[in-house]
Parts: sequence; C-alpha cells; structure tokens
Amino acid sequence: MPVQSRRRPPRPAATVPPSRTAASVGSGATLDDWAEAPNGTGGKGKGSKGKGGKSARRRKTPLWARLTLVFGAVLMLSSGVAIVGMQVVIDQATSTIQQENLLGAASKSDAEGGKDLEGPIDLLLLGIDARARLDADNVRADTIIVLHIPATHDQAYLLSIPRDTEVQVPAFKKSRYGGGTAKATEAFYHGAQNGGGLSGGAQLMALTINKLTGISFDGAAIINFSGFKKIIDALGTIPMCVRQEVKSHHMKLVDGKPMWNHEADKASGVKKPVVHKKGCRQMQGWEALDYSRQRYGLTHGDYDRQQNQQQLIKAMAKKAMSDGVMTDIGKLNQLMKAAGEALILDTGGTPIANFIFTMRGVAANDLVLLRTNGGNFAGNDNGRETLKPISQQMFTAVKNDRLDEFIINNPTVLAPSK
Repeated sequence: MPVQSRRRPPRPAATVPPSRTAASVGSGATLDDWAEAPNGTGGKGKGSKGKGGKSARRRKTPLWARLTLVFGAVLMLSSGVAIVGMQVVIDQATSTIQQENLLGAASKSDAEGGKDLEGPIDLLLLGIDARARLDADNVRADTIIVLHIPATHDQAYLLSIPRDTEVQVPAFKKSRYGGGTAKATEAFYHGAQNGGGLSGGAQLMALTINKLTGISFDGAAIINFSGFKKIIDALGTIPMCVRQEVKSHHMKLVDGKPMWNHEADKASGVKKPVVHKKGCRQMQGWEALDYSRQRYGLTHGDYDRQQNQQQLIKAMAKKAMSDGVMTDIGKLNQLMKAAGEALILDTGGTPIANFIFTMRGVAANDLVLLRTNGGNFAGNDNGRETLKPISQQMFTAVKNDRLDEFIINNPTVLAPSK
C-alpha cells in the first residue's frame, strides 16, 4: 500500500459520542463527570457539560499548554498560559528526562514524514517492571500501547496490543537474536539480551510491532512502573473507577503499609491482602498503579487490564489539567524530576517542546480509549493469542491515518462506557 502524504489538507475530525469514550461511574455518570466535580462527588458544578459532551468553558478557551510525559499519553493540560517564554521553561523542566534511541529501524522514514510533525503522529509506549533486583536483560514489556494522533492534531487514541499476542520477532544483531515466533511481551526480552539493554529491548519491540501492524513511529517511551508511582505522587492522587473487585497479585499490606510481596514475605507485622473494591475514588500512586497492573482474577484478564491502564493514563491527564501544572513552576519541576526517574524517551531528535506545541489542540476529553479483539481472548490453532481481523483493520487504519472513519464504521472498538 503506498505511503500517504503527511502534509495533506486537514480533514474534519470524526465526532465520537462522548458517552462512548468515558468510563461509567454508575447511574449514567462517567469518570469524566466524577473527576471534574467538586471533591469528586459526581456533581456537575463548573464542569457541567453542554451539547457535544464538553463544557462551554472548555470549548471557548484553548487548552493548549501541554506537557507530554509519555509523548502525549500523559497529557498535561492547563488553560490561560502565554506562549511567550514557555518553550524555555519546558526545555529546562524536561532536561532531566533520559533520552535514547528506542526505535532504531522502526522510526518513520523520510517518505513517511520522517521528523515532520505536521502530519499524523504515532508513538509506542512500553511499560516494564524493572525493579533494582532485576537485571536489565531480564525484563519483559507487560504493557504495549500505540498512541495515535491524526494529522488534524485535535484528538488522540490509545490502542493496546495484548502482551501474549503471537508475533514474528525479527532477527536482531544488537542482542545476537536470530529471530523467531514468540509472545509480544518476549520481544523486549530478546532485544535486551547480550548487552542490548533497555534500548535494545525497545528497538526490537518496535520492529516487531511494525512487522505486526505496519505502523512506523515518530517516538517512543519506556515507562518503569516502579518509578512511575512518583509521577502520580507528584500529582497528589488521581481519580480511578474500579469496575471489578480484585485482589492484588503483587502487593500486601504489612501493618497497613503497602509492600511488594517479596518484601512483605520477609517483614514482620500484621499482613493483609490488598483488595481493590468496586467504586470510584481518589487513589494514591501505589494504589492506582497496583490496580492498573492486575490481570489475574479479572473476567477478561489482560484485556481488562488494558482498559484499566488506559483509564489510568486518562485520569492522570485530567488531574494535571485540574491542578494547573503548567502554571505552577514548582509543580512542574517536581513532576519532571519524578519523570526523569521513571521514563526513557525517544523523540527522534525532535525537541520535547516541539511535541508539546504540536499537540496543543488535544484536550483530556479528546483522549479516546479503544479496545483490541473486542476485549476478549482470541486464540489461534496453536492456542496462542492473535489479532482478530477487525483489530488488524484498526491498526491498518492507524497506519493510513483513517482511524476516525474506521471508528464511525466500527463503533464496537470503543471502550465501553459501563
């Protein structure tokens, strides 16, 4: 299929019903309603929505100032900030974030737009659990998310790739891997071997996802979940809705203090399981991350976890907007210090500030959550997971920047509101 020009005239953005893109909070209320209400009570207040699902204030005032911690996944939004001087502030604030080549040969070619951010933007987000006790070459990517921003730059879409999807992993000279069939999560592991490190893991993962979907990328980020907690802590708490009660597979409470299982097993004191109860509430960093990482005990396993992780990203974006991060230099610096410990970024040589200004037309409510395989396990003849035809078509629509049209014709790919 020929590569489309990234400079074509902007087309009208698809109108996605807001009721389809927000998580339900009971009685017809949504996570968006609840997070915007005073004290998280679910009231309408100043955040009241008019026609089209967005407040009149949000339509009149451009929420342009955006700090992208994970290249747009964590959209830091605030209103009323002057452009003059902001690039200097952003450059200083983001200087602590480690940047490496995470894409290798999976970055967009010149024919696909190269470093040109005027067209559609595709970012690869990889979540790992690289605690100090694990070697860099013994890490897998448990979270694989594609963030797509169309050429109109007025919306953003999150698409998850199931970690156990059967993929063809290309040969990779850097880690001396000969190529083969594996689970998607294992591609990172194979790239990190023999000195490949985290950057090698990301490069091989990017090549694998490129081979699977045809998508090339403008940027990438590795998110260390252990460090990511500090970013949420810097925001204070974030609103999360638990749809299914689930017992933590990773943590316990020891005398009321949350601890990793391997630490809790060695500690003395009264030990209780961490149980995430149904309902909506403000969560501390450890609780929000622990909930978003659960898959055992959930009805649809990893698919429910994908939806919870997407909810986490959107909740962080909304909290950053409500707290006015970009108008508070102290908060901004605290946030960036935490980000420096949690993230490794690849901007393809483009300054982070350029990404931020490019995505100034995207608001938190424009972050659309999509689901793969209808949210259900899809096995092949080998008993391994695969992508259903509709999901393959969805990723092809991303590649061709026709995702808005695809969603209109296939509304079932939208994450359910209840």
